[in-house]
Amino acid sequence: MDAIILQTLNGLDKGSAYALIALGLTLIFGTLGVVNFAHGALFMIGAFCAVTLQRLLSLSHEVVDDTRTDFLGNPLKVDVPYLYDIFGADVGQGIINWSVPLAILFSIPIMAFIGVAMERGLVKHFYKRPHADQILVTFGLAIVLQEIIKYFYGANPIPTPAPEAFVGSFDFGALIGVDAGTIIYPYWRLIYFSFAMIVIAGVFAFLQFTTFGMVVRAGMADRETVGLLGINIDKRFTIMFAIAACVAGLAGVMYAPINSPNYHMGMDFLVLSFVVVVVGGMGSLPGAVLAGFLLGILESFASMTQVLDIFPGINQIIIYLVAIIILLTRPRGLMGRKGVMEE
Repeated sequence: MDAIILQTLNGLDKGSAYALIALGLTLIFGTLGVVNFAHGALFMIGAFCAVTLQRLLSLSHEVVDDTRTDFLGNPLKVDVPYLYDIFGADVGQGIINWSVPLAILFSIPIMAFIGVAMERGLVKHFYKRPHADQILVTFGLAIVLQEIIKYFYGANPIPTPAPEAFVGSFDFGALIGVDAGTIIYPYWRLIYFSFAMIVIAGVFAFLQFTTFGMVVRAGMADRETVGLLGINIDKRFTIMFAIAACVAGLAGVMYAPINSPNYHMGMDFLVLSFVVVVVGGMGSLPGAVLAGFLLGILESFASMTQVLDIFPGINQIIIYLVAIIILLTRPRGLMGRKGVMEE
C-alpha cells in the first residue's frame, strides 16, 4: 500500500507537467489548427525565466568585511547582493529565496510577448499549410530557441532551488494513520501538483464562463461563421496563443526546482506531451488533461522495481505502448472529436 500511494503521488507530479504542456498544445491546435512542435521550447523558456530572475536578484558588488580576514590577516572582500543595500540583509535574502514563486509574475509578460511574436511572426503564415509543414517549421524554431538558450546559459543544468520554507518532505504516513516515515514526499512536488490544478481549472473556467472564452469556443467549432458575425476571431486566437505560451511557461517556472533547467528539457517533454495530446484526442482539452495524468501514473508504476524485474525497460516505453493500444481501439483518442486530423 505504501508503494502504491507513493507511485500514485509520483504519477500525479509527472502527470501535472504532461497535462500543462499538453493543455497548451491543445489550446493552440484547437483554436488555430496548428501542430506546434515549438511548445516544448516555451516550457524550457519558462524554466529559464526562473533562472534569469534568480540571477538578477542575486546581482552583487564587492565590499570589504573588516570582521573577517584571510590567512595573512587581511580583511576579506565579500559579495553583497544589491538587494541587501535596498531592503536590508534579512528582507533581501528573503526575496532571493523566493525567486521561483516571484518568477511566476516575471514570466507572464515575457511568455505572452513570445507567444504573440511566434504567432504573428511565423505561425500565421502556416494556417492553411499541411500539418507536416507546420511540424517542420515549428520543430526548426524549437531547435533555434534551444541553441539560443544553450549559447547564453551553457549546456549544463542550472540548479534553481525552491524557497527554504518548502525544502523537505511531507509525512503522508502520519496523515493517513500508518507508521510515520513510511510515505515521505517532497513539499515542492505537492505544490507543483496543486499549482497545476489551479492553472488547469483557471483555463477551463476562462473558456467556459467568460464571454471571450465562449467566442473562442465558438470559433473552435466554426471559425467562418463567427467571422461572418463581425467578430475579429483572429485577434482572439492570437491572445489564446499567448495564453497557451503562458501556461507552458508557468509549467516550466514551477518545474525548475524539480528538474534543474537545461537547454534540452523542452525536447524531453515535447515528444511525451504530444503523445499525451494524441492519446487524449487532438483538439480535446479535457482529453489532454485526462491523458496527461493517466500516462504519468502509468509511467510511475512502470518504474517500480517489482515491475522492472519482470519487464526490464518497460518504464521507457509504457507511454508509447499505451498510445498504440488506445489508438488501435479508439483512433480519435480518448475524447477526440470527429473529423479532427482525419482529412
